[in-house]
Amino acid sequence: MAGGNRAVAYIEPGVVEVRDTDYPTLELKDGPGVAKENAGRMCRHGVIVKILATNICGSDQHMVRGRTTAPEGLILGHEITGEVVERGPDVEFVDVGDIVSVPFNIACGRCRNCKERQTSICENVNPGRPGGAYGYVDMGGWVGGQARFVMVPYADFNLLKFRDKDAAMDKLLDLTMLSDIFPTGYHGAITAGTEVGSTVYVAGAGPVGLAAAAAAQLIGAAVVIVGDMNPERLAQARSFGCETVDLTQGKLEDQIDQILGEPEVDAAVDAVGFEAKGHGKGAGEAPATVLNSLMGTVRAGGALGIPGLYVTDDPRGVDADAQTGTLRVRLGLGWAKAHRFYTGQTPVMKYHRQLAQAILHDKVQIAKAVNATVISLDDAPRGYEEFDKGASRKYVLNPNGALDHAMAA
Repeated sequence: MAGGNRAVAYIEPGVVEVRDTDYPTLELKDGPGVAKENAGRMCRHGVIVKILATNICGSDQHMVRGRTTAPEGLILGHEITGEVVERGPDVEFVDVGDIVSVPFNIACGRCRNCKERQTSICENVNPGRPGGAYGYVDMGGWVGGQARFVMVPYADFNLLKFRDKDAAMDKLLDLTMLSDIFPTGYHGAITAGTEVGSTVYVAGAGPVGLAAAAAAQLIGAAVVIVGDMNPERLAQARSFGCETVDLTQGKLEDQIDQILGEPEVDAAVDAVGFEAKGHGKGAGEAPATVLNSLMGTVRAGGALGIPGLYVTDDPRGVDADAQTGTLRVRLGLGWAKAHRFYTGQTPVMKYHRQLAQAILHDKVQIAKAVNATVISLDDAPRGYEEFDKGASRKYVLNPNGALDHAMAA
């Protein structure tokens, strides 16, 4: 029905707008960003979800800054937690009324990659390349979830259902992190080789970096060091027991040496990605900075977890190479130190059930770690603006009132 929904749309660089939109159906209709081959795709295997919490992500900010080829009118949002209000005729195991977490990856459950638990590179949901996602450029055109309602395909496979609805609602602010940043941070820590007793360096104290730091602590790291150039974000990392380094204040290796007594760590996570800046006061954008600095600080034989986003098209890249995702990476250094590199989007389903259990049984307070801040759906433009200016907050949108009790003043 026309006008039965409201959603956050990308308009142009620096501008988002909350618009009245159509109520979703079990069909992917043509629209901004929808792959031509996906338009008209019927989803008898899908459900309609009433969104209880949906978050602003740093990956959304890349689009809003004009650093991708996102089209005007693209409905944003890939971090979704909600209640099922309608189900398609082919859905068997998800019921109306279920409270569910929606992985940001859209996966069919039928292709080779899905069967091998690589749900971030499903072969059947995006005609352009492996892997699909809600509300994201070049990810098939699936409509985003910074909205009141959204359609979720392949529901039986994709959705994580919470059996205890009351417990899920009580922990909703934490559980909303399961759709992306908590599994993404955990994936970064795990693929970097974090173990009990490890020393871990996390580059970037934004929400994903803070989630990676919390994940490393959950795994049992002995020391977690977080690096950034934003004092407010570094203070947030210290608030839950991390050591920090200010990258405007000297060489990374020297600051790590002061903390650990040696200038290297066992494992490192890149939670920054392609908009990285050079280290030092007033440094400009230098996209390979983080990758090169991690190779310099990770021990020989160690690994780099790289959940930070890198793109194939960046129209505002600093040079012609950067505009095609071609970076000046010191691969020779990584080769000489026998480093392992783990890249790509996180296969959320590989981790989200275990991390939900950790949340529900009070083993981690992820909302507190990332400074989750609840605002209304209509206030999304302010959230994007403040986040872009470096606010040390994870903005959570409250489109249907489920988080009224936790709303920011």
